[in-house]
Amino acid sequence: MLRIHRFVTLSLLAVCVMLIAIACNTSSNGGAIKVGSKDFTEQFILGEMYALVLEDQGFEVERKLNLGGTPVAQAGLESGQIDLYPEYTGTGLLTVLKQSAKSDPQQVYQTVADAYKEKFNLVWLEPAPMNNAQALVMTQDGAEQYAIKTISDMANKASQLTLIGPPEFEAREDGLPGLKKAYGDFQLKNFIPADPGLRYQALNEDQADVAVAFGTDGEISAFNLVVLEDNKNIFPPYQVAPVVRAEVLENNPGIREALNSLAPKLTTETMQRLNYEVSGNKREPAEVAKEFLTQEGLLKKPF
Repeated sequence: MLRIHRFVTLSLLAVCVMLIAIACNTSSNGGAIKVGSKDFTEQFILGEMYALVLEDQGFEVERKLNLGGTPVAQAGLESGQIDLYPEYTGTGLLTVLKQSAKSDPQQVYQTVADAYKEKFNLVWLEPAPMNNAQALVMTQDGAEQYAIKTISDMANKASQLTLIGPPEFEAREDGLPGLKKAYGDFQLKNFIPADPGLRYQALNEDQADVAVAFGTDGEISAFNLVVLEDNKNIFPPYQVAPVVRAEVLENNPGIREALNSLAPKLTTETMQRLNYEVSGNKREPAEVAKEFLTQEGLLKKPF
């Protein structure tokens, strides 16, 4: 009887410890940590990374990836539909806070971190060194043909050039209006509004001379494209970082250490490679994320 009583006591104690651990590693509403993402390749990979790292630390995670654009993700955070997601400092500055562009990465990060905490009670964790800023790219042949190395060079020859990019680039502060303000009121031969997947195809098939890109696009390195120097610094830095509801972070402080351990690993070159594994080699974002985290020693538990 004594052995049975001891066994039952130990079993109950083990169950209590497990329940306490689960309770500690949940969001403020008693459920799983809800990890969101926007609706493009890099966000899918980053969202999966965040989820996997948190799960490895014992958190219960609910994935809410592919939500949509910035307004949808931001609204989800503010309403509690999600608890965290990867956001870019430049997007926070321009799109969410509606502030003017700045070129210093630390200044941009501190600005968005302070304003998000004050306005939304949201916390920016450590930013990664990667920079997914907008850029203008050309093929090697095209850049040599027109002798273009900088955006100033492009502006001087704009009347001979067709630019392809997302439709909103015609109206964004850091799109054509901003370029014309900084580099002179140039007139392009043509602007082609297009979905992201068509930009590089058009460039490589000579249907466009210049394409709007993002710094971590895998195609930049895969196709050996020339990134035009933004010699007047119109494009703000776009470092990525987890943005977390303050209440959730307070109740689950382990989130900070877990996700901050990932940040230094995410360089521009690394994200270009990982993005192309998905966009070019057609692999699943979850598979690519898990493989990378395992190689970097950030996953300790088998999944």
